[in-house]
Amino acid sequence: MTYEEFLDEVTTLLTELYDLEDEAAIKLVVEAQAANFFSVHDDVPAMCTEDQAKADAVKLFEQKQNKQHTQEKQQQRQQQRTLVKKAGKTPGK
Repeated sequence: MTYEEFLDEVTTLLTELYDLEDEAAIKLVVEAQAANFFSVHDDVPAMCTEDQAKADAVKLFEQKQNKQHTQEKQQQRQQQRTLVKKAGKTPGK
């Protein structure tokens, strides 16, 4: 398959495997492409297979989930700091 067909397949798999809306799947693939996630695939056309598309879809979704989890943890820590400051306490004491 061509590089463009490969990207379409990754996008389709994201919608099918993870029930993402088309727009969300497209955004995820476009962001990954901008971050050079697929640069090797473009250089080595033999990598553009259905199996590789599925592996990449899984990896992209897992990275998205990890990023969301990290952001949620950061927000929780910030909220805790804000509560501590409002209570007039210093952290660690």
